[in-house]
Amino acid sequence: ALTGLAQVEAALPRDLAPVVTRSFPVHSARNPGLGPPAISAMAPLARAVALAALVRALPVLAETHNVLGGDLGLCSHPGTALTGFTRTGHCEDFGNDDQGSHHICIQMKSDFCRQTGQPNWCEERMPCMGDTGSDCPIGNWCVCQWAFARYIDMAGGCDSIVNVVCDATNMAAYKAYQEHRNADPEIQKALDCLEQRCGLSPMSV
Repeated sequence: ALTGLAQVEAALPRDLAPVVTRSFPVHSARNPGLGPPAISAMAPLARAVALAALVRALPVLAETHNVLGGDLGLCSHPGTALTGFTRTGHCEDFGNDDQGSHHICIQMKSDFCRQTGQPNWCEERMPCMGDTGSDCPIGNWCVCQWAFARYIDMAGGCDSIVNVVCDATNMAAYKAYQEHRNADPEIQKALDCLEQRCGLSPMSV
């Protein structure tokens, strides 16, 4: 069971762990009940951290296909910042090495940072695709599965979020959401949203 602060911190993406854990009370992180009933009763920030721990525990390996069943497309494009855990422009990883499971490709806007309670890195310039010596604005970006689920909930539902780039969204995310849809209401909402935005049905995988 993920019951301690160290385990929760380990579950967070490396770039966001310091931001989230600084705002998260130690006594709350030690709550031994990280199951769905306890998660539902937590304050929003605590719930986001617990959800991160839950998704981190999912035994899902990286896929090379997108949610539509084809080859995984590029999330980044020339003239924009290079994304992906592996910084290849694809929302993929090398097995289970990506703690945050950066598998969802979205059109990045400041709305994502604001709704998920992060500093506004969404509008920063980062190394360009094809020219890492220069900085480019962020276009599309590979975001964590847990952050995408939280974003939908905080934004007010699937119709209120930015565009999802389906041909560049990793099948691993869809399979994780399907397998664990009963673990937390936010995961179910993320699954429903992915199916809605990409025209998928439960029998697609």
